[in-house]
Amino acid sequence: MRCGFCRYLWNRRTIKDQGGSVIGLFVERADVWAAPIQDRPGALAALLEGLRDAGADLQFIISRRTPEKPGTAVVFVTPLQGDQEIRAASELGFNVTQSLHSIRIMGQDRPGVAAQLTRKLAEGGINLRGFVASVIGRQFVAYVGVDSLADTKQGDGNPGKGLRRDTSNEHLSPS
Repeated sequence: MRCGFCRYLWNRRTIKDQGGSVIGLFVERADVWAAPIQDRPGALAALLEGLRDAGADLQFIISRRTPEKPGTAVVFVTPLQGDQEIRAASELGFNVTQSLHSIRIMGQDRPGVAAQLTRKLAEGGINLRGFVASVIGRQFVAYVGVDSLADTKQGDGNPGKGLRRDTSNEHLSPS
């Protein structure tokens, strides 16, 4: 992979719902890019337009003010792929974060899925730095922020430590 960082590591996981049906989960590590912006109308739009013009198809965007620096804000995006997108992002002030490590988890939505996911991560010894989830139709997507790059991997180098597949019982179990 370019620049020595791994863009995506793919892995399939499973979890059982309350009725005992197996639900597939898609788990991947997500590189998060961040840029400082001015806290003024249009600043975020200008950055996002620059990424759009470079061909970026962003799946997650979050922006917030930085209270410790009045008049400024920060925007986080993922993914950025390919030389053109990465070059444009760099020119716009984006850098891949070295301190924000994230996992993206997608699957079929059902009541309690976030509680079950966070419980299994806790049982795997993962302390969450952040958790954001949303449902679109029948699918959920969650972005999980963790403390270290090691927390995004298992011993086999795959993301989602704490979400390993227990093939004997076919359900999500702690690592």
